[in-house]
Amino acid sequence: MEQYKQEFIDFMVESKVLKFGSFTLKSGRQSPFFMNVGAYVTGSQLRRLGEYYAKAIHDTYGDDFDVIFGPAYKGIPLAVITAIAYFNLYGKEVRYCSNRKEVKDHGDTGILLGSGLQDGDRIVVVEDVTTSGKSMEETIPILRAQADVILVGLMVSLNRMERGKGEKGALEEIRELYDMPTAAIVSMEEVVSYLYNKEVNGEILINDELKAAIDAYYEQYGAK
Repeated sequence: MEQYKQEFIDFMVESKVLKFGSFTLKSGRQSPFFMNVGAYVTGSQLRRLGEYYAKAIHDTYGDDFDVIFGPAYKGIPLAVITAIAYFNLYGKEVRYCSNRKEVKDHGDTGILLGSGLQDGDRIVVVEDVTTSGKSMEETIPILRAQADVILVGLMVSLNRMERGKGEKGALEEIRELYDMPTAAIVSMEEVVSYLYNKEVNGEILINDELKAAIDAYYEQYGAK
């Protein structure tokens, strides 16, 4: 596993973004882990988060893109911090763009924030996590309505590796539906492999009991 992925897992844990225990998800599923990207709130946390996104994008998709797009609302700060980090790390100037939930009819009008889109723009989309693909159902039509753009790929922070609407994982469903590459900074498989029986601040986060609960969860809800 790449060094930045190991560091990112440690970062999620120390930021209390990734927690282990028993959590009821919006879907009603009882999960042994929970991720809340909204827990990144400080300047230093946001700086580091942007760097991890930038490194993962560079590692996965290279430099041949023009725009980083973040779907409203959580994707807006993600697009901003990733664009900043990409310039700081790789010296490449990329534009940031996001959408509004409602079209603005005065001042800075339209549905987009940040950069406008032009025919031929190559776009990387950034999101926190994707469990159902619903946000992409809203995002892709918006992008394609603005210009004849090229979707380079989607980058999320964590691949939960759960079934989407069917038997496949949400990222795979998005990949097939929109003919769009998808990736994550880390997957839950990598998280579990890295943290299993590892002591973090004097505590074993994933012991044998929790590992068994995670395995049982994926037996029931894991993507095929």
